[in-house]
This record gives sequence, structure tokens and C-alpha cells, in this order.
Amino acid sequence: MGCGGPLGSRSAAPDRYGFMEHGFAKLARGPEAFATILHAIGVPAPHLMAWSTILIEVLGGLAVILGAFVTLVSVPMAVVLLVAIFTVHLPYGFSSIKLMAVTAAGAQFGPPGYETDVLYLACLAALVLGGSGPLAVDGLIRKRMNPSP
Repeated sequence: MGCGGPLGSRSAAPDRYGFMEHGFAKLARGPEAFATILHAIGVPAPHLMAWSTILIEVLGGLAVILGAFVTLVSVPMAVVLLVAIFTVHLPYGFSSIKLMAVTAAGAQFGPPGYETDVLYLACLAALVLGGSGPLAVDGLIRKRMNPSP
């Protein structure tokens, strides 16, 4: 899985769907369930932070899919990732896949590390530094603002 995608060679495929999927998963389980987790790890204002995180993941993910306002939405998305790294994933090390055992029921995995969060951060950085591609909304806006003679 690399940072290529349909909007250009520099687009960030993992970020495009991944953020939205995480936000939708939190909505499906109920924002209250996520707020309870945030409260348990000591996050202040857990209900506000739960809804903020969900909105950042869903709306930020949609913006990245469209290539719209990528530089702007990358900041809160990066903050969500950094908070996840330092409050949840860091104690479990780098690897996002920890095979603990293989039983008759199938593979058993341990808690994920921060590897995937770093991948998402790298893809956001690639989008910010390299642009979101020629078909992205940002590119279309840029063309309208600076028409060729």
C-alpha cells in the first residue's frame, strides 16, 4: 500500500478512505462508546473530543478524497493521529500487526502499534508537499484563480 491514488501519482490512497472508515466505525458503535474510551484514558471533555474526532475523520477524509483544502484539513487530521500515537499506540511499539498465536479459531493478534498512524502522517505530508493531483478540487480552484493566457 503506497501513497498513489486516482487523483494523481502523489495522492495518498490510505488517507482517502481510511480516515472516513474510522469515523464511520465510531459513529456505528455510537459516539458515546468512543467518549467512554476517551474518558477512560483521561482525555478532557470526552464527549466534545469524541464528536470532534469523528467530524475530523469523516469530513477531513472526504476533503482528502476530493482533494479539497488538503493543506487546511491536514492539520487537524495530523493532530488526531499524533494524539492516537501518544495516548494509545506508543506503549505497543511500532508494528501494527502482532501475531500472538494461531488457534483453531484463527490468528490471534495483540494490540496495534503506531505504524499505521505514521503511514497516514507520511501520506498527509506527501499530499501537502506534493499536491493532491491534477483532478483534485484544489487543482481546479488553482486553475480558475490563475487562468492560462
